[in-house]
Amino acid sequence: MATALNLSPPISLLRPLSFRKIPKITTIRASTSSSETSPPLTTSTKDQGLSSSPPSSSSSSSVTFAPPPDFKPPVPQRFGVRPDKRWEVFTASLALFFRLGTGVFVSGYSVSLVPKNEIPPGQYALDAGDSKAKETSKLGPRPEKPIEIYEFEGCPFCRKVREIIAVLDIDVLFYPCPKNGPNFRPKVAQMGGKQQFPYMVDPNTGVAMYESDDIIKYLVGKYGDGNVPLMLSLGLLTTLTAGLALIGRMGKGSSYIPSKLPPKPLEIWAYEGSPFCKLVREVLVELELPHLLRSCARGSPKRQILYEKAGHFQVPYLEDPNTGVQMFESAEIVEYIKATYAVQ
Repeated sequence: MATALNLSPPISLLRPLSFRKIPKITTIRASTSSSETSPPLTTSTKDQGLSSSPPSSSSSSSVTFAPPPDFKPPVPQRFGVRPDKRWEVFTASLALFFRLGTGVFVSGYSVSLVPKNEIPPGQYALDAGDSKAKETSKLGPRPEKPIEIYEFEGCPFCRKVREIIAVLDIDVLFYPCPKNGPNFRPKVAQMGGKQQFPYMVDPNTGVAMYESDDIIKYLVGKYGDGNVPLMLSLGLLTTLTAGLALIGRMGKGSSYIPSKLPPKPLEIWAYEGSPFCKLVREVLVELELPHLLRSCARGSPKRQILYEKAGHFQVPYLEDPNTGVQMFESAEIVEYIKATYAVQ
């Protein structure tokens, strides 16, 4: 007989949601199709007279991207931590304590222990002794195109939005905006009138907005069940704990490091609650690298997709359409990204 654990977000009272539709919106867009067919990163403009490519210290059209010499993707080590990265993983894990695991589970998460023979071959499930842990969730409508979010790691307001992305299991095209970043901070000011983060653009509806709480309420209303999870509905306490969650990383993922902007966004399978994913996200933000996040918290149907795609489930998992590299292991992913895209 199956035993089940259900984690459903509590019902919360929502104040009226205010948002605006931007009739004249400028946004840097990148393909979200598969690695094999992604077109270059381009800028679409409407009535703004902007240049056709984002400003960058290194023009992507004149730079060739290739893996480091003698590069070989590492063999995935499940739950393994490289000895020289134990402290970083520990400090990245502190956020789970302050945020009580928000961003680890998808909305409506449920887990049942079932006999192993009830799970067909090729289906993702966790081993639990003589049983298998079958995980499910209850998701709302799926956006046809990924939501676009401009933000950076070392910001408690941005973290709140990243948490609801994990809860709703929606894919997001992130445009990192670290301090002194030359590309996407100025772009936000052009689109919305000020440099304030996070800033969200929903290409499915034309809605664009600032303010983390408003973004959260919009997303749960459009792509969820309308209820904001408890840990994201506590006002000042939510913001304070989201800020405390950043203490362990001491501002990582906040300041720009000169980089070469690639023609196509990187693709990363990850979720906010994972400390391993956090380490990769930090370097993506510091190097201001656009990336498509395939959100896959516990209960996400995309875990099965990655399992079938790579023959193994483990996050983070990186797909780089600019070089053809596909790889697991957070420490090695970080080293690969720095070696490939940082200005040496």
